[in-house]
Amino acid sequence: MLRRSLLSALAAALALTLPPAAPRAQERSITVASTTSTEQSGLFGHILPAFTKGSGIAVRVVALGTGQALDVGRRGDADVVFVHDRAAEEAFLAEGFATRRHPVMYNDFVLVGPRADLAGARGDDIATALKRIAEKKAPFVSRGDRSGTHAAELRLWQMAGIDPATGRGAWYREIGQGMGPALNTAAASGAYLLSDRGTWISFRNRQDLRILTEGDKRLFNQYGVMLVNPARHGHVKAAEGQAFIDWLVSKEGQDAIAAYQIDGEQLFFPNVGEPNG
Repeated sequence: MLRRSLLSALAAALALTLPPAAPRAQERSITVASTTSTEQSGLFGHILPAFTKGSGIAVRVVALGTGQALDVGRRGDADVVFVHDRAAEEAFLAEGFATRRHPVMYNDFVLVGPRADLAGARGDDIATALKRIAEKKAPFVSRGDRSGTHAAELRLWQMAGIDPATGRGAWYREIGQGMGPALNTAAASGAYLLSDRGTWISFRNRQDLRILTEGDKRLFNQYGVMLVNPARHGHVKAAEGQAFIDWLVSKEGQDAIAAYQIDGEQLFFPNVGEPNG
């Protein structure tokens, strides 16, 4: 009993005299609010390990439609936004939630639909294709989620002189989900759909869907990246977030983007410094 008491007293004395254990090194990390297309296409799975290995900065991706991703940035719940809707990005800048936008890469949108193409949408003119779909009241799936793809789809309908809302609940179906679920819905129902090419290439559940309209310059799809303004949200990890942006626009980052292919097809094309970015 006496021995145990002496040992306890000795341990207590040592605890008072020894310095506290050094705290564990805090992991450096950032949160990136981005689009479902960059995530579901597999791009982030390809490029982020290289960035983290070189920088020691882990990246957590919150994949949402562009509108929602920008809202995450507005709330200060992300350090970086990486999206694809130029008008929405410029509004984000004008509101002071970022101070600079960096063009990173591009691909294009494609109109996919059933192989039989009963609406006659096949070709290289997207406005004509959409007019024919509306005239035939052929089933069309819209993401309906304020994403960059949804915004592009609505602009294209407007260019075609059509208000698709008049067909809502009949031939025009809004699902409020990301690109992958939208493609699954279109595949299951034999519907038409606007998709970014990157997600289409990586998508395996195509069933009877085929690319029907492509090559129209109005289908161009640019991506940009912005650091959330630390003056608006003081907790933003500005140094780490800027390191990620600097890497994306560097030769190493641009080469990593260009190297991402599926079955020999390149999904995204880096274009830092090009006038159309």
